[in-house]
Amino acid sequence: MDLDALKTVLTVSQRGSFAAAARQLDMDPSSVSRAVAGVEDDLGIRLFHRSTRRLSLTEEGRIYVLRLAPLVEGLDEAAEQAKAQSVEPEGVLRITASNAYGYERLVPLIKVFQDTHPKLVLDLILTDDPVDLIAEGIDVAIRLAPSVSGDLICARLHGTRYMVCSAPGQESVTTPEDLRSMPCLRQNLPEFRDAWRFRQAGDELTVPVTGPVLLSSPLALRHAARQGLGPALLPDWLVANDLRRGRLMNLFPDWQVTATTFDTAAWLLYPSRRHLPARTRAAITVLRQALGRGGFPAPH
Repeated sequence: MDLDALKTVLTVSQRGSFAAAARQLDMDPSSVSRAVAGVEDDLGIRLFHRSTRRLSLTEEGRIYVLRLAPLVEGLDEAAEQAKAQSVEPEGVLRITASNAYGYERLVPLIKVFQDTHPKLVLDLILTDDPVDLIAEGIDVAIRLAPSVSGDLICARLHGTRYMVCSAPGQESVTTPEDLRSMPCLRQNLPEFRDAWRFRQAGDELTVPVTGPVLLSSPLALRHAARQGLGPALLPDWLVANDLRRGRLMNLFPDWQVTATTFDTAAWLLYPSRRHLPARTRAAITVLRQALGRGGFPAPH
């Protein structure tokens, strides 16, 4: 059966008339009518009730269209994916993320993008301010949050967890309660600067934290912690390399730690699942392979 004719049937059902469907498809109304009639002849059923005033689906037509729509969408998506495999991604690829995540996790991937997709121009927009993907022409965003809502397509990239880290030499700190009596490095956000939450074997503990240093940037917090200025609450994706190299230590490896919620993640966002440019598909593939499920680029 002709795929274009099936798409015409779907458009007629959505628009409610042959004329409206013809305008959308840039066809003659008579051609639309013939396409629908041809599908009906092939099926041996009537899909639409026709009258001079209105057009409506028959019960058989309603059931058919309901089953047909996802199948046609799947064929379109398969075609787009096949095209993406055969077309070398090119043009400007715009990816946005927070300053800290972009510096730590995306900058090390620049060489990967250059080696795998040499025709791409990579434009990294690193900012802690909200970005409107549609208005700013962004192809892919990475957001750090417990969950993401809105009209964008969203996929979990990897989970994240926090830990209290300090430079080696704080071995005398053995329990979260010890933080009450020592100066801590705090991020200058309302939910981060006054108390940290701990969980172990189902038990939760909230510990007030104080200290003479407040910093707005996670990158600055990490640097200060490296200098031995005190413990700081930092995400795993930011300190993984420091822990491996011994520049930082996790003070409470047996505890889950957070300032807000224990369940948070990095999310991939992009404007639409349909008709994705080859550059966007390429970006999603590279990011999932390099960062998905907690995988991080090589230490730097």
